[in-house]
Amino acid sequence: MSLKSLALIENWPVPTAAAGVVRADGTVLGAHGPTGHRFPLASVTKPLAAYAVLVAYEEGAIELDEPAGPEGSTVRHLLAHTSGLAFDEHRVTSAPGERRLYSNAGFEQLGDHVTKATEIPFAEYLRQAVLEPLGMTSTSLEGSPAKDGVSTVDDLLRFAAEVQAPRLLDPRTVAGAMTVQYPGTKGVLPGYGHQNPNDWGLGFEIRGGKSPHWTGGSSSPRTFGHFGQSGTFLWVDPDAGVACAALADRAFGPWAVEAWPPFTDAVLAELRG
Repeated sequence: MSLKSLALIENWPVPTAAAGVVRADGTVLGAHGPTGHRFPLASVTKPLAAYAVLVAYEEGAIELDEPAGPEGSTVRHLLAHTSGLAFDEHRVTSAPGERRLYSNAGFEQLGDHVTKATEIPFAEYLRQAVLEPLGMTSTSLEGSPAKDGVSTVDDLLRFAAEVQAPRLLDPRTVAGAMTVQYPGTKGVLPGYGHQNPNDWGLGFEIRGGKSPHWTGGSSSPRTFGHFGQSGTFLWVDPDAGVACAALADRAFGPWAVEAWPPFTDAVLAELRG
């Protein structure tokens, strides 16, 4: 089966784009564009990093509720963007658990925390814990665990199948990662302004009732995933039973705000049809 809706990426005002859709069992329902092309992920790096942090938790190297980051903050706070750390600076702007302050600095502190606990550099830990077992041979972390991943649509579909039907983690751990942490917390969703509440799981953004949003109007509230400032996104819609990855090489901006939701709605409509 191939999804005609994926060809909508041809209309995106970007030099290069690729997209694909995968079911939980790993069946790729459709793909379009150069799915083996390596793109900078920007913040789509975060779900990969979070998955490695959760492996470290299951291996007993760390605990989710142990201190990490600023005073009073834990691993869980860092994963859920509630540590109080600023967006891109290692300075505290609020008390842990108070507000959803989306923070690259928080993910950098997570990487440092896992590195200290495991005595393995985080990029290498990610490779051993997640990328290698899933066969994600074209994916690498080339700097910050917040934003310096490079990958392909083919590899992200492998990851998206794993998240839907976990083999590397206990399904209960992954269910926790898709569950709202610190419910009712408000904050800014980058590119989309203030959201109340601004629902987030452990390293994954949760759609909930957010509006505006980068997923589709027909995406279920349980949809979770991430988008990146490099023109990238990955969403998993548990109600539809599929995940979609799309990568492009033009920075996020008004073009993406306009193009992404109708693309997602077209994909979901075709699957339902």
